[in-house]
Amino acid sequence: MFPFFHSTVRNLPDEALMQQIARRNERAFAELYERYGRRMHRYFYRMLWRDAAKAEDFTQELFLKIIEKPQAYDPARPFRAWIYTLAANLCKNEYRRKKPGAFEAARPEIPEPEALRLPDRLDRELFDNSLREAISLLGELHQHCFVLRYQEELSIAEIAQILDCPEGTVKSRLHYALQKVSERLLIFKY
Repeated sequence: MFPFFHSTVRNLPDEALMQQIARRNERAFAELYERYGRRMHRYFYRMLWRDAAKAEDFTQELFLKIIEKPQAYDPARPFRAWIYTLAANLCKNEYRRKKPGAFEAARPEIPEPEALRLPDRLDRELFDNSLREAISLLGELHQHCFVLRYQEELSIAEIAQILDCPEGTVKSRLHYALQKVSERLLIFKY
């Protein structure tokens, strides 16, 4: 492989990479996966009950959709909003498929920074578990808004585009989600 060709795709914006993928450019797909693979895995992990295997499966399914139907991407839309829309739709389909009662929050082990003393680690673990529990108790739409805004760090406008609703609705859902999470954290107060 010539470095010139690799750097050529590396410098392209996401939208141009999608045009290259539609032309079956494998390097463009590899670059897009490099940019978004870990990010999408993290999103699925947070949205799908902290199940690493499920997050891996959904990440692969998402990128398979991109390979199979790159023409589904509308170049008039920002790519980042489009890929999160696809990911959110995959999660919604999984929520519908799951049976009631299957939404209990997973309790994964939390990596502990070695610099923290035991009491600090325990406090952090307790808070993290409480926060995850509070987020998991939100309704689907509020949970999506919360995760996209505060964990994926997307803008209000991007979230509105992903969830196909007005920005005011996103702000309202975020306000409600923050209020409910805050109330739950007060209940879990340690």
